[in-house]
This record gives sequence, C-alpha cells and structure tokens, in this order.
Amino acid sequence: MTRPVLKRRPVLSGLMGGLLGRQALAAEPLFSWPDFPETVSLWSGSSPAGPGPEGRPIVSARGSATDIARPVLGVFRPARPNGAAVLIAAGGGYRHLNLGSEAMPAARWLNTLGVTAFVLVYRLPREGWTNTAMAPFQDVQRAVRLVRARASTYGIDPGRIGGLGFSAGGHLIGLHAVRQDWPAGQPVDPIDRVPDRLNAVMLLYPVVTLESPFGHTQTRRQLLGEWPDAAACAAWSIQTYIRAGDAPFFLAQAEDDPIANPENTAILTDACRARGVPVERHLYPDGGHGFGMGRPGTPTMAWPGQAYRWMRLRRLI
Repeated sequence: MTRPVLKRRPVLSGLMGGLLGRQALAAEPLFSWPDFPETVSLWSGSSPAGPGPEGRPIVSARGSATDIARPVLGVFRPARPNGAAVLIAAGGGYRHLNLGSEAMPAARWLNTLGVTAFVLVYRLPREGWTNTAMAPFQDVQRAVRLVRARASTYGIDPGRIGGLGFSAGGHLIGLHAVRQDWPAGQPVDPIDRVPDRLNAVMLLYPVVTLESPFGHTQTRRQLLGEWPDAAACAAWSIQTYIRAGDAPFFLAQAEDDPIANPENTAILTDACRARGVPVERHLYPDGGHGFGMGRPGTPTMAWPGQAYRWMRLRRLI
C-alpha cells in the first residue's frame, strides 16, 4: 500500500499556535480534528509503552493521520440517540489512519441512524512504542471499556456497543472482538476492569489472516516485521480465536480487492460457521479496496443499506 503524501503541519495550527511538545499536550485538546465535535482521551497522562512520537498528529489534506502520540476518541452524537453505540477504526495498513475517507463519513452515517459513533484515533505500531504490535490493541481495548464505563453519560445501552473496522482497522476491531479480556497491558485504573465485549462487529474489506499465502499486506509487516514465523502469523490472525458465543459478524468486500484478498472474508466466514457464530458476508463483483461508504458506480454502494438491515436484525438499532 502506498503511503500518502503528508503535509507536515499540526492539526488546526493556525488556531492552536503551532507545534507543541508532549508536556504541553497534556493540558491541550489532544487531537483537535476540525470535524470532531468532542474528543475524549483514552489515557490520563502518557500513553502506555512509550516513548512514541512527539508533538501533535500530522494530518494530510485528505485526512490521513500519523504520529499519534496520544490516542483519543472522537465523539459523534446523533440528534436522536437510540441507545446504540459503534466504535469505528479506520484502515491504513497500520502505517496511517484513513480518518477522512473512512471513519468520519461512517460516523456521520451512523448518526443518521440514531447511533452514537466513536472514532478511534489509535497508535500506530512502528512509531516508537516499546511493545510495537500491542499499542493499537491496548487502545481498542481501552476504548471499548471507556465507552461502556461512560454509557450513562452518552445515553448508551452497555449491551448495544458494536464495532466497525475498515481494512487494517477491520483487523484491529475483529481481533479485539474475538480476544475478549486479552491482557494487552497492565490495568491503570478501574476502567481497565470494565468488560470489553463488543456486541456486534462490522468489517469492511478487512485483513483477517496474516498466514501464508495471504501475508503480503502492510498489516502483517507493520505488526510482525518482514519475516515472521508461522506461529506468530497464526497468533495474530482473527480466525484463530473464533469460538461459540462470539459476537455476530457483518462482512463486506469486493472480489477485485488488490490489498486484502477476498479469501480473508471467506476464511472468517468459514470459521464462524464452523463454530456457530452468526455471520453475514457480502462479496461484490467490483469496487476494489478502500471504498469507504461505497465507491460510486460500483455495487459497494449497497453495503450501508445491507448493514442497516443487519443492525436491525441484531437489535443494534
């Protein structure tokens, strides 16, 4: 996957007064994305497994973010909340976050359905964290717990919290969903003891398996390096952990996806069916990778409507 050209500027630099160091960040809004109505820090103080990058996130003109020193949730509240919540993780091969093209349009769409949306700005593995691969998984685990712990604040039913992931964000959400209570890090406060179960999972063109022959992705390289052994690849693959009682899955992908082979969703579908986990898979004849809310002129435009019906069936909305 080609890394986007990034503009080396802090978010809202004109409004916030330029680049700030880590110490200043502790007292400032941690990720002042212009279209985030609210932001909530995942961690009080420094992120775990530091040191990580310095300063503010770097964001391209298209809304692709890197240098995530302090992970946050962007909170999108609907005009008429229905009690459901969805945590959204953008893709980008764990090299950057496609917030502008994936996460934020999805948040606005969910708001039209009455769903409170939380956009996860998670740390990227190779940005200086001590435990490289674990950083984003610490963040997604913390995010689910934080949303559930503050359910009454947001008017959320703690039993109706779903996840939506795109590409590598699909790997992040999917692996978290099947590895509940994974000891990703040491507890730092009572929030880390809140249940981290997702009640429904939607994955769009996800990276599911890191095993051969599908291990050519940036997702695998960023998490495990260039030449991981077979055991590591299996340990970081979603299908390895599917078991009875897992949350239901909604999967959507295009047959001509050049990044995440369509076998990814086929493998996950087979694993779910073998263990009695509800799964619905939509495979479109064309649409490529990274189609977000749907690529105009392709069948991928159908997925939001299909997901809406699936969410109603699963009582998420």
